Amino acid sequence: MEFYDQPKLIPAKLVLQNGEVYEGTSPDWCQKDTFGEVVFTTGMTGYIESITDPSFAGQILTFTFPLIGNYGVPVQKKWESSKIHLQGLILNEISLFCDHHQAVKSLGQWLKEENIPYICGVDTRALTKSLRTQGTSLGAIALGQNPKSFPDPNTTHLVASASTKGVQKYGKGKKKIIAVDCGMKENIIRSLLKFPMEIQRVPFDYDYSDEQFDGVFISNGPGDPIVCRETISILQKIINRKKPIFGICLGAQLLALSIGAKTFKLPYGHRGQNQPCEYLNSGRCFLTSQNHGYAIDEKTLPKDWIVTFRNLNDSSVEGIAHKTLPYFAVQFHPEASPGPIDTLWLFEKFYKLL
Repeated sequence: MEFYDQPKLIPAKLVLQNGEVYEGTSPDWCQKDTFGEVVFTTGMTGYIESITDPSFAGQILTFTFPLIGNYGVPVQKKWESSKIHLQGLILNEISLFCDHHQAVKSLGQWLKEENIPYICGVDTRALTKSLRTQGTSLGAIALGQNPKSFPDPNTTHLVASASTKGVQKYGKGKKKIIAVDCGMKENIIRSLLKFPMEIQRVPFDYDYSDEQFDGVFISNGPGDPIVCRETISILQKIINRKKPIFGICLGAQLLALSIGAKTFKLPYGHRGQNQPCEYLNSGRCFLTSQNHGYAIDEKTLPKDWIVTFRNLNDSSVEGIAHKTLPYFAVQFHPEASPGPIDTLWLFEKFYKLL
């Protein structure tokens, strides 16, 4: 279907905490300044999946590809969550015209409906080079005077707002897993449902330690993992039950914290669809989809844990596993959406451990 959207534009600017200012324009329905952590992601396509990924909560997202929105917005069942979680968007150019057989609206119309501000006309190449050099920055899409202070969303409990609010059940099978939703992407559920098992999706602070289950899955999510004290505490209760545990992204960091390891913030994070990771067991390289700003400190891992995947760009930890027990986790997204599906086999690995 074809859609055309041409809003009235007003002067706007992206202001970073370090003092850098990028001029642009915003639609006139944007009424106030928008604050968040300014980050960037790579990829020619996949903007729908990125925009609805709960891991972007609290962030203002820069797309490095210059034109975004040309294939519009599909129905909600194609999204990664039921709404947009990020604070705002930074674009070089937003496509006024879109055409796709699955489109139901334009990107601009969707952002207006969800009241998600955006700024276009920004030199996103220069911005990305700055973020890669100086690191991610707090910032604001400002409509007037330059802001004097910039609140840090990572000091808040972003997972509490991104997590499911109640228990949900999916699938059928002899095996049952607890899927801890810290801001879970829907394609994770779709990937788990390919196997004959019962999935009980629970909020980040749901205490399942006294329940019967065959395995635990810990999802992706936004923000600093150290804030999720409830999730870590519950994991520590079940870590000695020797039931299989599989974590993705934030789930990997939470698993690491539950065993006494530490995490740290990466300079500009890993966000995109072409992050190369080496599987140390075989030496094979996988291209992975990633979206995280924190990583596991390898030096703090207990002696009975090993690194299983390593990022080939900066050598950071991309996967961990227990030497003898069925516990493992990865920083990247094997469910992709968007990005390559080369590591989908990790879901099968988890199922076979149950």
